[in-house]
Amino acid sequence: MKTKAVRLYGVNDLRLEEFELPEIKDDEILAKVVSDSICMSSFKAAEQGANHKRVPADVAENPVIIGHEFCGDILKVGKKWQHKFKAGDKFGIQPAMNLPENPVAAPGYSYRFIGGDSQYVVIPNEVMETDCLIPYSGESYFKASLAEPMSCIIAGYHENYHSHYETHTHEMGIKEGGAVAILAGVGPMGLGCVDYGIHCDRKPSLMVVTDIDQARLDRAASLLTVEDAAKNGVKLVYVNTSAIEDPVKYMKDLNGGNGFDDVFVYAPVAALVEQGDALLGYGGCLNFFAGPIKTDFSAKFNFYDVHYAFHRITGTSGGNTTDLREALRLAGEGKINPSIMISHVGGLDSVVDTTLNLPNIKGAKKLVYTHISMPMTAIADFEELGKTDPFFKDLDEICKKNNGIWSDEAEKYVLKNAKKI
Repeated sequence: MKTKAVRLYGVNDLRLEEFELPEIKDDEILAKVVSDSICMSSFKAAEQGANHKRVPADVAENPVIIGHEFCGDILKVGKKWQHKFKAGDKFGIQPAMNLPENPVAAPGYSYRFIGGDSQYVVIPNEVMETDCLIPYSGESYFKASLAEPMSCIIAGYHENYHSHYETHTHEMGIKEGGAVAILAGVGPMGLGCVDYGIHCDRKPSLMVVTDIDQARLDRAASLLTVEDAAKNGVKLVYVNTSAIEDPVKYMKDLNGGNGFDDVFVYAPVAALVEQGDALLGYGGCLNFFAGPIKTDFSAKFNFYDVHYAFHRITGTSGGNTTDLREALRLAGEGKINPSIMISHVGGLDSVVDTTLNLPNIKGAKKLVYTHISMPMTAIADFEELGKTDPFFKDLDEICKKNNGIWSDEAEKYVLKNAKKI
């Protein structure tokens, strides 16, 4: 079977190509990819090429398909897995397989014939062996594509911990009923972090979300409202720290003059890490969520407070399969809304430029439908484009019915009416 896919050959060398997939073996599965969302990790892989820890050294000779946040339909199942999967099943992928023999290998980084930015893929045996091919029963494909980034967010909440001095044990998870600060928290992943914190089982009582871009803060506040948070028992406050002389004091005053139990840092900026450190209260935990590109990234941390105030630090890189299953379940139950993470939509032919320029494209998540041809387009631009293009006029009307965000109806319209690639 032929497929069109975006493959990585080296540093900033991404190519949209058509090539033949091999016949599947008895322990493999053939699948159709429908949607993928573009992750900053794909930009980092493209920027570093073979120097990236997940990208093979021989990528120039054996290019890999990029994209790891994808969903689709199973087409054909090898004999080994016919007891568990069947043609027609929808699926999501957990890329962090953690193989004992190659713990960094992952679909979307390391494989020639599986990745999200492809029309068709061959799913290798190790994905099923590690239980990382996840059945998905939801109606819309894009929600499963966003389950992977949501699983990373969920992992962050689960990874935080607080020490009990009397027993020398760690209680995992954020402090229930405590105070949470999310720094640089209104990007696509930050929005998911806020959404999960409001609607998960282990909620804080106070959540303070910061950024220095007022437009992004305003958008976040319109999607994740203070009123909805209050209904769920969470006091939600958005803060533009660029307009405040002493952000640490201001934020602590929001918490009655006290430090925070849990702090999430969502941008790899040393000053932001240090601000997070200064915000910690007694026994507080800082989660460095943002993945830096520089291997020598560092920031100051107050070790006096590590010793005397029991400050803790942790970080996560991806979620595990349990986290992914939770993300799929919560989305299916309507408890979280991954749609709020999407700001742009495009086709497979938009992937190369979008990935290479991702840090410069404002907005949140960039969603790709792999069987269509469409420039990566901001949902906010649908109205203007719709003045001359009936396709975008219809999409704009659909999105406006859904508070300006992507939806099941919008996906169905695109899959039916967009130009095929």
